[in-house]
Amino acid sequence: MKYIFQIDKRLMGLNEYTNLNRRNRYLGNQAKQKEQSYIICCIKEQLGNIQIHKPVIGHFIWIEENKRRDLDNICFAKKFILDALVQANVLADDNRNIVTNFTDSFEYAQKSKVIVELEELL
Repeated sequence: MKYIFQIDKRLMGLNEYTNLNRRNRYLGNQAKQKEQSYIICCIKEQLGNIQIHKPVIGHFIWIEENKRRDLDNICFAKKFILDALVQANVLADDNRNIVTNFTDSFEYAQKSKVIVELEELL
């Protein structure tokens, strides 16, 4: 079974998160919580209250408006997404027993967004 949801915005990258934490550790945490709250809203709106009890592979499609950010800076945000999936009770945990692998692919369009596909393993 596959579960797909979309996050309709550009998520914070590693450089932005690092800069906030350097300024004040509370700023970094506030920003992380804000990102996760938005992601949880996307999850609930699109997937409802599903709970996945099998291990999954996460497929992340990062769609960016331009090529200014490094790829590793962009996909850092999967940390926020996986933590949000746990916080929303979709996944029991984001450890290696539950999230066994993930893939990242990158595309470019007029508007930034992230498409997340969770593929249950048999």
